[in-house]
Amino acid sequence: MKVMKNEVKKLGRPVNENSVRQLRIKELESKKELGLLKRGRPVNENSERQKRISELENKRINGELKKGRPVNENSERQKRLKELESKRELGLVKRGRPKKDNNEIAA
Repeated sequence: MKVMKNEVKKLGRPVNENSVRQLRIKELESKKELGLLKRGRPVNENSERQKRISELENKRINGELKKGRPVNENSERQKRLKELESKRELGLVKRGRPKKDNNEIAA
């Protein structure tokens, strides 16, 4: 019985380890491992936007930040909903489909 050995061939063209690009890639990887690699635009902590973001974060933590649009209590819809809720509490609102009378004849 023959035993076959698996030889792995490297695909593609050979890489020059001393090229400027390869040296830069190694340098960036080492900086990334040490946590020194900074990418993107730096953040200015004293900008108006950053102040606003921190203010909103503090409000969110304290529970003062409300989500969505405020409700107008004097609108027609809110008045109708309050009236409906009060009728529900008193038991005046019938739920579900109306009951069919047996006396009615279908036309």
